[in-house]
Amino acid sequence: MSVAIVILAAGSGTRVGAEVNKVLLPVGEMPLLAHCVRTALTVPGVIRVLVVTRADERDEVATALLPHLGDAEITLVHGGATRHASETNALRVLADDIHRGLIETVAIHDGARPLAPRSLFESALAAAHEHGGALPTVSVRGLVDDTGAEAPGELVTVQTPQAFRATTLLDAYLKAAEDGFEGTDTAACLAQYAPDVRLMGVPSTPLNLKVTFAEDVAAVEHLLRSGPA
Repeated sequence: MSVAIVILAAGSGTRVGAEVNKVLLPVGEMPLLAHCVRTALTVPGVIRVLVVTRADERDEVATALLPHLGDAEITLVHGGATRHASETNALRVLADDIHRGLIETVAIHDGARPLAPRSLFESALAAAHEHGGALPTVSVRGLVDDTGAEAPGELVTVQTPQAFRATTLLDAYLKAAEDGFEGTDTAACLAQYAPDVRLMGVPSTPLNLKVTFAEDVAAVEHLLRSGPA
């Protein structure tokens, strides 16, 4: 299975209280984003890793990542005004390789989730290759409705990396571009334009947290020191 991994890093540091993009904050011995990239590069079958950045941060991101890449190569892609636009830009870069059959499966990951392990990428990609799409999920318990009763059934939160068959994903985003549709995440676009694709949940854990606030940075540093699973 040939794989491309897209890492979205075109956000900001507003809510985390930083003056720079949060993915450039030092966490442990490297920038937060470098943790994601280094993990992505170790995934079996990966032939391309794309990092989507803001246009005005391209050089800064390149400088931050270069010392941590070794001999590996990545592609920097200019992001759009929204998450969906950034995903579209990345898929357009991959389009030729996808059409030629060089890339079979694509994973889209948040650059602000530095603790996603290689095993989670592998699980999501394998499920997507077999079924069409896959989403990491974590069970949520203890939720109540407005009457105070516990919510019925099993509820889950969805994380990244989300993985999909490459041709299906590209076709969905090209159709979305024609219609002006924008989804809240990758799966939303597939649900709109490829509703027959089966999206499988793959087990994850709360350790795959997304850095949003200042306390999340401290949590990631603690988990890195203690060796998260």
